Amino acid sequence: MNFHRDRIAFPGKYPFNIPALKGLTRLKFHPAVTYLSGENGMGKSTLIEAIAIACGFNPEGGSKNFNFNTRSSHSALHEYITVGRGRKHRDGYFLRSESFFNVATNIEKLDEEPSFGPRLIDSYGGKSLHEQSHGESFWALFMNRFRGDGLYILDEPEAALSPTRQMAMLTRMHELIRLGSQFIIATHSPIVMAYPGAIIYELQENGIHKCSYTETENYKVTAGFINNHEEMVRILLEDE
Repeated sequence: MNFHRDRIAFPGKYPFNIPALKGLTRLKFHPAVTYLSGENGMGKSTLIEAIAIACGFNPEGGSKNFNFNTRSSHSALHEYITVGRGRKHRDGYFLRSESFFNVATNIEKLDEEPSFGPRLIDSYGGKSLHEQSHGESFWALFMNRFRGDGLYILDEPEAALSPTRQMAMLTRMHELIRLGSQFIIATHSPIVMAYPGAIIYELQENGIHKCSYTETENYKVTAGFINNHEEMVRILLEDE
């Protein structure tokens, strides 16, 4: 991914004023898995949204065939980046946890229209995504709609998944990677981020840095809490 900073007319305006993006010029993606990590407000969702749009996906999520617009809230960042493609995948999907409800609604709307083909919901397991829990609808997407040989861009997929399902997600990712798939994932979860050999970029106030799994802030904070939870809770709850 190349970021064309020379085209920006107003670098002091959002999203170009996000601290982590100020020094960005290029990101190299791993052929299997690339992670974007970092604290809230660092620009992970803004960046992954721009990558997805530049790759041809709908800003609110879905496959490249989705073209609905519930509320235009995406930034202009995608207009200033280009994404080089090593090869063309046969499948692809952009999952935004915050707008997956809108995708599910659009699926129902499209299936209500006359068609000679199969229902769209059949590729998600056949059961309305609105008639399932948030986590179950996410899981139906991973297990049914993701078919392999795909580019899958995921923004905080752990939002609806239990820790057990997050571990199962790694297994499903591995199956899809063996079928030629590539993942780009923005996440806070040290479980989701544990796929071996992946590239991890951490967005910080002073830029975007490539780091190892155990160097990420999310891993260090989570491991520190779990390994010494009683002392951590005591510190967090003690009176001034």
